[in-house]
Amino acid sequence: MEAKATHKYIGTSPRKMRLVIDLIRGKSVDHAIEILHFSPKHSSKDAEKVLRSAVSNLMNKDENTKHEVADLVVKEAFVNGGPTLKRISAAPMGRAYKIRKRSNHVTIIVATKK
Repeated sequence: MEAKATHKYIGTSPRKMRLVIDLIRGKSVDHAIEILHFSPKHSSKDAEKVLRSAVSNLMNKDENTKHEVADLVVKEAFVNGGPTLKRISAAPMGRAYKIRKRSNHVTIIVATKK
């Protein structure tokens, strides 16, 4: 059995979030939560939130059976780019520099070990 959780429009660039998500892909859930909790990266807080939500979705999906967190694994985890906010910064001699504020969408799928 598996469950999915997504978090959209996170205000960090997809490249920075992928560095964090690559750390937990394929790991057991309890080990992945430890990695994210003690990671110094700012985006690890959002990734941990999504992972905990996916585990909660799995628990609520099938209330008849008990799932242990130690028996769960991160089956898939990926980051897609979100919309980019385009801003302009004043530059010398009347010019303007473009500032692109990127966002991303994170999806994590957890499943039981077989």
